[in-house]
Amino acid sequence: TIVLVLGSAMTLSYPMVMQVILDGIGDGQGKELVDKATVVLLVLFLLGALFGAARSWLFTVAGERIVATLRRSLYNAILSQEVAFFDERRTGELTNRLASDTTVLQNTVTVNVSMLLRFVIMGVGGVGFLFYTSWRLTLLTLTIVPLVAISAAMLGRRLRKISRDFQDALADSTTVAEETISGIRTVRAFARESAEQERYGEAVERSFAIARKRATYIGIFRGLIGFAAYAAIAVVLWFGGHMLVDKTMSIGELTSYLLYTLTVAMSIGAISGLYEDFMKALGASERVFELIDREPQVSGGTRRLDAVQGEVRLDAVCFAYPTRDDHPVLTGMSLELNRGEVVALVGPSGGGKSTVAALVSRFYDPQGGMISLDGVPYEQLDPKWL
Repeated sequence: TIVLVLGSAMTLSYPMVMQVILDGIGDGQGKELVDKATVVLLVLFLLGALFGAARSWLFTVAGERIVATLRRSLYNAILSQEVAFFDERRTGELTNRLASDTTVLQNTVTVNVSMLLRFVIMGVGGVGFLFYTSWRLTLLTLTIVPLVAISAAMLGRRLRKISRDFQDALADSTTVAEETISGIRTVRAFARESAEQERYGEAVERSFAIARKRATYIGIFRGLIGFAAYAAIAVVLWFGGHMLVDKTMSIGELTSYLLYTLTVAMSIGAISGLYEDFMKALGASERVFELIDREPQVSGGTRRLDAVQGEVRLDAVCFAYPTRDDHPVLTGMSLELNRGEVVALVGPSGGGKSTVAALVSRFYDPQGGMISLDGVPYEQLDPKWL
């Protein structure tokens, strides 16, 4: 950030040097002044280039480190969730969060943060120099700012929601592809290629419809920003021309003012372009941090038994899977699994055999009843130790 401020200061000093050159020529100071000013400009250009290179490298490395940490945190958060979480969330959706959403954030925290700070400094510094050169002309020019600010605020709210919806639609299409490709033998066996192609096409079309809506808002906003920037330049030429004729402003001051106006206009235009990227990133980050902040639903105790006898008991256990909580699998089931015994569960498909094994492994907690190990309820035991 320090390097960025220094580089921006170099850039903001260029119009002032131009003003000295033009006013010096007008006062008849000649070639010597032009030579000195040119050397100063070259030095400023060199320093600006060095600061710019350092800024780019530092921000990019820092941003990449942030995203790498974020990816690890997201992956760790996903793996720490209870098994029921994976019943409700499809693999394609979770991998899309790791891949697509973090990529959107990667672009934002590497290049875009650096550019945003740079253009904000350039814009604010440019406005400061505009007031220094001519406060009356600056007040007239800044009448367009409220229009830009209000439209940016309105667009931001819409873009944030649309970007979130777009990431969801993209995750849905990724899920469809992941399901189809991972189950390609089943798809091929039942000749369902055309149906799966149509299903994926519908998912992609939904994401495209949202992207088209987002493009409409962005196009309107960019057109408004472009008009505002050129209108500001027109106002400067009109009012500055009058001041030049009245000899209340020199040609060097007007040129310097025009250059600063262009700097501010380009900064506002660049910030408006970055604005949409930040809205996309906000939409993606909501999904990422929703997973990172999610607490596993399996309540974890801290108790660990010093010696395990291996007596497992199910007392009046009632259970239904979270994705189908209106279809009970076990109702008031009791079972003792004694040390050294081999117990076989026999029954039809869907009778609850694998469900009992999942409950004993504590992949799920029952909705009713209790499961215990050596007389200690599962809820009191450390899940990882168990």
